Amino acid sequence: MAKNKGRGDRLKGKAKETVGKATGNERMEAEGRTDQAKGHAKKAVGDAKDRARGVGESLRDES
Repeated sequence: MAKNKGRGDRLKGKAKETVGKATGNERMEAEGRTDQAKGHAKKAVGDAKDRARGVGESLRDES
């Protein structure tokens, strides 16, 4: 379910980083890496929420 969480940030970040490298714009390159990290963090949080939700559902099913 959380597969697409943060995907936009990761893609935007990769594009910024690539353009920054190509143009020698270190600031844009750094912003791209930051956006990618933000996207990865969003995905990790989403994955954790999905796992917690699954544990909660399995506990309810056992009761």
